[in-house]
Amino acid sequence: MTVCAFPGLGTSLEHGGTPSPATGHEDGAGRPGCAITADGSYAARLAPAGDPLFPELFPERWTLDGPEPYAVPLPGDQPEEPGTEVQPLSDGRVLIHRPVDGRHAFCLLYPTGPGTGELPLGTVECPEEGTRLRLLPPAPGGERAYALAVGRRSTAVWRVAGGAFGPEQLAEVPGRCSGGVWLDHEGRMLALDRETGGPTKAVVVDLERGGETSPLLQIAAESDDRVLLADPDSGLLLVRSDAPSPGRSRLGWGVLGSTLPVRFPECLRVTDCSVTPFAIQPGQMLTPEGCAVALRIDGAFGSWVGVWRPVERRVHHLPAPDGWLAGSGLWTADGVLRLPYATRAVPCGVARLTVPGQREQPESLGLRPSTAPEPTAPSALGAPGGHPAHGALPPAADGSPDPLAPAVPHLPGALPAPRPVPLQQAPLGGLVTK
Repeated sequence: MTVCAFPGLGTSLEHGGTPSPATGHEDGAGRPGCAITADGSYAARLAPAGDPLFPELFPERWTLDGPEPYAVPLPGDQPEEPGTEVQPLSDGRVLIHRPVDGRHAFCLLYPTGPGTGELPLGTVECPEEGTRLRLLPPAPGGERAYALAVGRRSTAVWRVAGGAFGPEQLAEVPGRCSGGVWLDHEGRMLALDRETGGPTKAVVVDLERGGETSPLLQIAAESDDRVLLADPDSGLLLVRSDAPSPGRSRLGWGVLGSTLPVRFPECLRVTDCSVTPFAIQPGQMLTPEGCAVALRIDGAFGSWVGVWRPVERRVHHLPAPDGWLAGSGLWTADGVLRLPYATRAVPCGVARLTVPGQREQPESLGLRPSTAPEPTAPSALGAPGGHPAHGALPPAADGSPDPLAPAVPHLPGALPAPRPVPLQQAPLGGLVTK
């Protein structure tokens, strides 16, 4: 039995962490302590100031791509109100979203000598009562920013920065959507978790085709299937579903462009804790099994870091640095995990963790799954843009094919308007393992 404790670990809630357990992709819960651009050059957060018990919050930008990280405060005329969000852009400016009297105002902040400059971008009005609007995760490229407005019957995708004429609605998706995961390097394919009166299912929205929507993840008819994280380089996808254990959500993984079923490793179940993936190692072309995945683990003893690779089938539990901005971090391509933290002694710091485990390509050592099969679900993952299928594990030592790694058929070539293959239409045949 796994016990959810880490000796000597603090709560890491002093600066910007959240005391509530991360719940994956549910709106408003388990939000990261800061937002980081996709290329890792900048971060932004609402930094506390004043009374430690009742701190006031001000925007702050971190520069991460220099020799040492440093922070630039971007205070306005008054502290920020609850519900304010910030997000860095790749040019160093910081987008701020302020709810104001039923409207949502967007501005770009930038340092101007001793003060803070503000460039108003416009507002978004949500006349329907109960509509919630929040920023989506930083988009690839870092030049644009997007927001999700969730109403009672439909969800709108807005481009709120980087357009020619202020905020612009790009798509309206029937149903209530949550989450938000970018599937490509162009910021075109957006995965959302949609609920339309029944189970939640992940769909993909093509932002360059008027918000055209198609299914992405549908494991079982009555299961809630959500996409948590995706890596366009390797095709590795992290999902959460109750298909293998009705009534209990579990973490699973699959590969975009592979006919392998979604797998739900037992090692990703940590007793009495919530486990949320927040970063995937980039640059691992065609080797999703060797990608390192960073996990935020929340339990009674605080928050700490887990690192997992599909090929290893185990989780490395590591203490988070004091003051970790919980749920925030990024990988370098060579396998170093960078975790931003802030304490009174170090108000802007980045801890670098080199995680033990397999660093070479899985094929180079002839690695294969353990003899105990993982739970699987009858689903496969389609790749955006006719991406070549990948993800097959090496054969067994005796040369026989591994039952968990069937041959992957050739997928059609790239189309002018690439789209993911709906999962329920993938040719599974007898590929589901027991």
